[in-house]
Amino acid sequence: MRQLIIIGSGPAGFTAAVYAARANLQPLLIASSVEVGGELMNTTEVENFPGFPEGIMGPELMQKMQEQAERFGTEVRYDDVTSLDLSGDVKKVTLGGGAVEEAQAVIFATGSAYRRLGLPGEDRLSGHGVSWCATCDGFFFREKEIAVVGGGDSAMEEATFLTKFASKVFVIHRRDTLKASKIMQERARANEKIEFVWNAEVADVLGESAVDGVTLRDTVTGETRDLKIDGLFVAIGNDPRTHLVHGQLDLTPEGTIAVDGRSSRTSVRGVFAAGDVIDPTYRQAVTAAASGTVAALDAEHFLASLGDAGEPAPAEDQLVEA
Repeated sequence: MRQLIIIGSGPAGFTAAVYAARANLQPLLIASSVEVGGELMNTTEVENFPGFPEGIMGPELMQKMQEQAERFGTEVRYDDVTSLDLSGDVKKVTLGGGAVEEAQAVIFATGSAYRRLGLPGEDRLSGHGVSWCATCDGFFFREKEIAVVGGGDSAMEEATFLTKFASKVFVIHRRDTLKASKIMQERARANEKIEFVWNAEVADVLGESAVDGVTLRDTVTGETRDLKIDGLFVAIGNDPRTHLVHGQLDLTPEGTIAVDGRSSRTSVRGVFAAGDVIDPTYRQAVTAAASGTVAALDAEHFLASLGDAGEPAPAEDQLVEA
C-alpha cells in the first residue's frame, strides 16, 4: 500500500507531487491516458506564471513541472481513474486497465473543464485565436477586434477585462437579455468599446491558421452572417471535474469540492483536494499550483499523524502513561 496517490496532472497535481516527493512520501500521480497537463496544454504562450519573464509555452511549462516532480521521486502513471472508494482508512483507486491502487491518503486535483461550443473550428483554432481565459490570453490581442460568447457574469467580466487590450469587443449572446448580475451588466454596457450582438449564436469559427471571423446564426430568424474578428473568447461557464467523487465528498453550491477553510481537507478524512476543482473564482495556473502546495503539506501532516500500523494516532488528551 502506498502513502499517497495524487489524481490529476495540472499545476495543482504536479506541484503537490513535487512537495510530496521531497517529503519522501513517494507519491503515485495518475496523469490520465490522453489529457496530461490539464488546460494549459491548450494554451500557447503563458506570460503570467512567475519565473518566466520571456513567457513560456503552456505544454512546455507542464513538461517542466512533470520533470521536476519525477526528479524527486514521483511515479507518473498514464492511465485513467474509473472509480474511487474513499470510505475506509485505505483509499482504493481503480484504473482503466483494471489495476486497483491503495493508499493511506489521496489528493484530488482533477481541475475543471471549460464548456465548449462544440464546433470543429473551435478545437482546430484553440490557442490560435480561440481562448477560454481572458486573463491568460488577452494581452495577445492588443488593438484587435475580438468577441466574447456568453451572457453571464463571467462573460461580462471577460469582456470588460479585454477592453484593456482590444480596440473592440463584441459580446455575442443567444438571447436579447443577459443573465449577468445588474452591476456587471451596467459596467459592460457603459464601456464604449463593448458592442452587444443579440439573439445570435456562433455557428462556425472561421480561419485557417488563426481566427479571422465567425459565422453567426440569428436565433430568431435562422439567418446567418459573418462577423470579422481576430479572436474568440468562449465564456459560457466551466464545470469542475468531480464526477468521480459524487456521493463520496461534500460539494459546494457551485459544484466544487468543499474544503475546510483555507486548507485542502475535504469531508472525508485522508482525502484532500486542490486546484480548480475547489476554486470557482480564480482558476489560474499559479493559484492552482499554490493550492497543490497546501494539499501536499496537509497530506504530509495527516500521514505523520498516523500510527506505525497506519491507524490514526490518539489525540494528546487521550494518551495515558504506562
